[in-house]
Amino acid sequence: MKADEFKKILDRGETDTVEFKSWIKARNQKEIISLAVDELIAFANCKGGTVYFGVEDNPIEVTGCDKNYDSQRIIEGIYDKTRPSLFTEIEDFEYDGKLIIAISVKSDGKTYTTTDGRCLKRLGKNSKPLYPDELSNVYSSIHNPDFSGRIISESTLEDVNKLEVYRLKEKLRVRDPKSTLPDLEDNEFLRDLQLTKLDGDVERLTVAGLLFVGKESSIQMMLPQAEVIYLHYSANNLEEYDARLDLKTSLINIIDKLTERIQTYGRIQNIQIGLFRLEIEEFPERVFQEALLNALSHRDYQSNAAIYVKHYPDRIVIENPGGFLDGITEKNIITHPSVPRNKLIAETLQNLKYVQRTGQGVDIMFKDMVSLGKPYPRYKSFNDAVSLTIYNAIDNTEFVKFIVEIQEQNSEIMSLAEMMILRDLMDNRKESLSVLANTVQKSLEETKKSCNKLIANGLIEVVGKAYMLTAKVYAVLKSDIEYTRDKTIQYIKAKNMIIDYLEMESNDKITSAKIQEMCGFTKQQARSTIDKMRKEGILDISKHGKYSYYVKI
Repeated sequence: MKADEFKKILDRGETDTVEFKSWIKARNQKEIISLAVDELIAFANCKGGTVYFGVEDNPIEVTGCDKNYDSQRIIEGIYDKTRPSLFTEIEDFEYDGKLIIAISVKSDGKTYTTTDGRCLKRLGKNSKPLYPDELSNVYSSIHNPDFSGRIISESTLEDVNKLEVYRLKEKLRVRDPKSTLPDLEDNEFLRDLQLTKLDGDVERLTVAGLLFVGKESSIQMMLPQAEVIYLHYSANNLEEYDARLDLKTSLINIIDKLTERIQTYGRIQNIQIGLFRLEIEEFPERVFQEALLNALSHRDYQSNAAIYVKHYPDRIVIENPGGFLDGITEKNIITHPSVPRNKLIAETLQNLKYVQRTGQGVDIMFKDMVSLGKPYPRYKSFNDAVSLTIYNAIDNTEFVKFIVEIQEQNSEIMSLAEMMILRDLMDNRKESLSVLANTVQKSLEETKKSCNKLIANGLIEVVGKAYMLTAKVYAVLKSDIEYTRDKTIQYIKAKNMIIDYLEMESNDKITSAKIQEMCGFTKQQARSTIDKMRKEGILDISKHGKYSYYVKI
């Protein structure tokens, strides 16, 4: 670990994933192992963490460790004193000339205890006992890995906010008039959505139930980490927020309040398209709601961190506790099959018609932003968090008009991949199929299908082995001059390659097939290049027919 990285850890102090322990105060290595076991078990039973030996915690002071320590003895000692046996990682590094020993553990969903039966969990900066009633919930979560579907043993129907139940029903009536769910009696309605479940003979709330219909006081008592914090920053000061809203309330209430807050600050830009005017919000409501719903569905509710919604003049940043699930990255987020961290929350949002399907809605966000000429949403992942940035600028109003007009002409909505290909070619002039496939996050075969459809509609064309916009699209989005220049550059490069080839000692002639191979041209493109070079007096045909070839004049 680098010194500046460790300094940041020291400055933050102990957290739910960081513990400082003194080495010099321990009597021997056996006591070191004993101290490590308690903290590491607490970390493993929550979300993982690291114990740093060589640091005093009150006040924080780096005092260092013995350089002759036995790392193998320590990790084996921890392994032997835990059940099931705990696997740890140990590393050391120097800071201000003193040795620091870091012992880390990951959370794997299991529950760990010491060999003498003690079980601990991490609560903020401290490790606390994990009691039997809590253990029963943890074990049930192993059989049901969906945290949002867990029964909260402390809850009863008294924790249900009946007004929230009424609001959910009324919203569902509006969103889906055909749904019969709102006609159910309240308790039956909650049971049908699995917001309440039987725990023995007692009906209790699930985690999802608490978050959708729980009283605010009950949420704050039983799931205090389920918090969303909104911060607003002005153009005059991007470092310190000028407005703050702390929300520990039902999920639907959070969505409504934050949507209203974004709309209050937001402006609208008008774009004239033919006879009608298109109104574009700074932060489109559907995009912001999809982003927020995604955060609420996928956050790690076992983390003590809150969701942050940071509203800047030019962007909104949503910071969400809980890293990407296995297999998901920034490079496949659009097309990766949905893997909701909190399945019951995602299903409830679908049943309430807040989302069209269980999942991330990432493709919806991208499509809306691209069609409105705005930058792509930007994801950034960390080990224990994900941030999403949505920008409000419109990069190209002509692109917005063009997409609307093309869709009207064809009486068909363009796919996201098609829009992204057009956007990429508008920004970068020419791209290969592999680059476009990376952009749209699809296979080469799927990307080629999208390209072929755009070619059939006269929107793009093949130039050698690359794709570019057609002349008619250039006329709308760029200019005839730019199109002519790009085509001219292509011809000049091909001409120079052909001349260089013919000036080599071993080559005194060239065929159309060789030009196709060398320049990456189609047969028609090779023919067009040859004809142009003949008109310029550079090439001459030496033989006609099937076996014709060309020589330099």
